[in-house]
Amino acid sequence: MKPTGPTNPYLKQLVEELEKKSKELGAPIWKALAENLSKPRRKKVEVNVYEIERNAKENETVVVPGVVLGSGEIKKPVNVAAWKFSPKAEEKIKKAGGKVMKIEDLMKENPKGSNVKILV
Repeated sequence: MKPTGPTNPYLKQLVEELEKKSKELGAPIWKALAENLSKPRRKKVEVNVYEIERNAKENETVVVPGVVLGSGEIKKPVNVAAWKFSPKAEEKIKKAGGKVMKIEDLMKENPKGSNVKILV
């Protein structure tokens, strides 16, 4: 069987935008995100809230090329961008004073991708 890549049209479009932005601006972070999002479903990234708490500093911006799940606690404000959020994860991040956004919003807000940490 030949690999097909993402079948979700929204995800396909996002991967194309990330690759285009990476080439335009010479920002390798968008290329790395596109590669992670292109992986098969069984290899998709799932990050729990407690992992964000453990790996991110206060007021830092992190991006998850996959899904953020609500297991654990978060006590510090962190800006988190991801492809998807579980409702519980979104609630916990906002309650801690953090910001929840889609990857597209992060691309518009910070086109060069500077000072952004990728969590996988």
